[in-house]
Amino acid sequence: MLEQIIPLVREAGDIVLSARDIWSHTHEKTSAADLVTEYDLAVENFLKEKLPPLVPGSVFFGEEEAENADPTRGWAFIVDPIDGTTNFVRGLKQSAVSVALACDGAVECAVVYDPFKEELFSARRGGGAFCNGAPIHVSERPLAQGVFGMGTAIYRREYLEPTMRVTEQLFRRSCDFRRLGAASLDLCDVACGRLELFFEYSLCPWDHAAAGLIVTEAGGFVSTLEGDPLSLSDRCSVWASNRVNRDLLRELEV
Repeated sequence: MLEQIIPLVREAGDIVLSARDIWSHTHEKTSAADLVTEYDLAVENFLKEKLPPLVPGSVFFGEEEAENADPTRGWAFIVDPIDGTTNFVRGLKQSAVSVALACDGAVECAVVYDPFKEELFSARRGGGAFCNGAPIHVSERPLAQGVFGMGTAIYRREYLEPTMRVTEQLFRRSCDFRRLGAASLDLCDVACGRLELFFEYSLCPWDHAAAGLIVTEAGGFVSTLEGDPLSLSDRCSVWASNRVNRDLLRELEV
């Protein structure tokens, strides 16, 4: 199944790369910080047409049109057509197409594709994690020698204060931090050892479903900031780390 999903995600990435005059094809959803482009819709429509036939009876749970699907029952494709839309609109070239295939609430296959860097991350439950076909693994660095990533939960500004509080605590223990604006890629950076950990207070299932499996299959750990499993049906916080920093979450005031 993973081998069938990958070429479709690459085709979706070609739609992203074909974008021209993006600002004129951009609209606000709920605010100036919550954007959708015609390319988001084009990618989602393409994947909505191509993916479900691979698994008859499956549902499609996408960022732009979830159709009230329940991704925790039966087979479900959980899709973010362009993670990092604001980056995409502004030409920052830090965006990805993210596809997870879940069965009864457990992600079985995952693909995250950055078409700008031509990096395709993939994982199958129990089968390890890969970037462009090569095995990847989380780093073995403690945070004191490492860098962490964070997100600012821009749709939930009530999390600003706790986000900054955790960021300060981690910054004092680390070399530096990054806020890059595409959670799926941040998580994949943890999976391949570029970052030692990542956190954000509020992410949707399509932001983390695929990349979460990639992190765990790369030897890392993923949970909410409360230490619970990630939700595939609603927003939740996300904490991902390598093995060395697994217990650091317990030491923080979150």
